[in-house]
Amino acid sequence: MNQGTKGDIYTKEILKRILEEGCLDKNPRPKYVDGTPAHTLSVNHGLMTYDLTKNESPLITLRPIAIKSAIGELLWIYQDASNNLDLLKEKYGVSWWDEWDIGNRTIGTCYGETVRRHALMLNLLEGIKKDPDGRRHIINLWQEQDFKELHGLKPCAYQTVWNVRHGQDGIDYLDMSLFQRSSDFCTAGCINQVQYLILLYLVARHTGYTPGRFTWFYNNIQIYDRHIDNARIMLAREPIDCNPEIWLNPEKQDFYDFTPEDIKITGYPRKLIREKNPQLKFEIGI
Repeated sequence: MNQGTKGDIYTKEILKRILEEGCLDKNPRPKYVDGTPAHTLSVNHGLMTYDLTKNESPLITLRPIAIKSAIGELLWIYQDASNNLDLLKEKYGVSWWDEWDIGNRTIGTCYGETVRRHALMLNLLEGIKKDPDGRRHIINLWQEQDFKELHGLKPCAYQTVWNVRHGQDGIDYLDMSLFQRSSDFCTAGCINQVQYLILLYLVARHTGYTPGRFTWFYNNIQIYDRHIDNARIMLAREPIDCNPEIWLNPEKQDFYDFTPEDIKITGYPRKLIREKNPQLKFEIGI
């Protein structure tokens, strides 16, 4: 039987754990579009880690993943440093944040606005270059003062920590950990991991290091009650063996010069995945 990617292996482990051990919440904040409370089944604490020198990948083959949209959202937050939904739609064709429009075509003081306001990306790139052995290279989107202003949703993937590692093989690597307080796993668990894996590649290119290890720490990971049947379907599916790799335009180095066309994933059989493990519909809680 095919094992698929490391992401496939982790995904099946997590879904099995949630279905077997998950806690059903009693008073959920989100609601479905029809007004019904959006209950979740969740477990706490865990990690997934990938050695990029061995081409380990969080990408899954158990269902199609919207990679192009994921890249667009990533650049909107960290490169454009924007919270403007019109920019997200017009530049990247992404509209999945529209449900969180606070009424002025933004998602409020969060995500890209936090990156812009506190110069988080600029400080990170400069800090790694000036002090590669430092242990204070952190982007933290959890800014309490900002939350006192209008915002649509507090960040889920809220912190990254970066370290340069001088390998015993003579290669200098850039490692990164992503901390996520809450993950709607069936909908966005893979997407979030792929986004931050790509962010690691982009920062490594900008600072001149080799992408090394990516680790995702989750605090609470959940599936909505209306996702349980789809979770069982994904568990029953056979993954597709493949070897996805991140390709960046070799002619570019500056983080702010990259466009979606400069970022590709090779070795990932999208057509075969769509045919063998077709897309599933996931209702979201707002």
